[in-house]
Amino acid sequence: MTVHLYLSLVPEALIASMLTPEQFGAYYAVGSEKKSHGQAIFFELDPDYRTDALPIEAGLRRCVPHEDGEPKRSVYISVYRALEHISLNAIKQLYLVTQDGRVLGLDPSPVMPAEEAGLHLYQEIAPVHPLVVSTLPPHEFYDLIVNNPTSLLTLPAVCFVELRLGELADNPEYGAVGDLPYANIDHLRQCLVDLRTKTVSTKMVDRISPASFPYRTIKSGIFVGNKEQFIYFPLPSRDELRAKQYRWWRSANM
Repeated sequence: MTVHLYLSLVPEALIASMLTPEQFGAYYAVGSEKKSHGQAIFFELDPDYRTDALPIEAGLRRCVPHEDGEPKRSVYISVYRALEHISLNAIKQLYLVTQDGRVLGLDPSPVMPAEEAGLHLYQEIAPVHPLVVSTLPPHEFYDLIVNNPTSLLTLPAVCFVELRLGELADNPEYGAVGDLPYANIDHLRQCLVDLRTKTVSTKMVDRISPASFPYRTIKSGIFVGNKEQFIYFPLPSRDELRAKQYRWWRSANM
């Protein structure tokens, strides 16, 4: 049986598995008594990838079928600081899994999303997961965190998503909330207003925000970067998701 390497982001872990990405996503979201049911977000890695920082070879040796022939579902290779030790060249695809196990695969794009005026809302996913508002577009936000920190805090790698703000991006004080599902919207408005009146480029909305988020709030896609590379995984348009990935889209909107 083929052994796959998966880098889970929620929670962060490097895992060997004999399950295909679709099978692994369903198992990881709903099929284990060891994990609370919920969203799963993970990268599929090149199975030939190796690094001295992680015992990948030892994990693969343990990933063998059960005595009854059933495939081994998971062997945890690392549950700590996995993302920073992975070369982004090893990433093949990103998978978003809904709470009921519907799996959507996303390919990396060589083209970054067009920069737009207005404010931004970012949910960091790994290795930490605060909710942050910023005046910076995605590439500059990543650069601030990884390459050019303005404080003593820095990350060797980061994965984050830009979330929709709707009218609040341009008019945080009076813009209509519309279908935005965020908790404590008045606090979010105030954080956005503060960005307009202060010299800082980022402001923490929630330092202990959960890493999961409603997929329907994704503005453009998922971003991952380290000191060497920055990669963008665009989410298809709503119309394309309805037409080609209806079951996933319906599940994501439940």
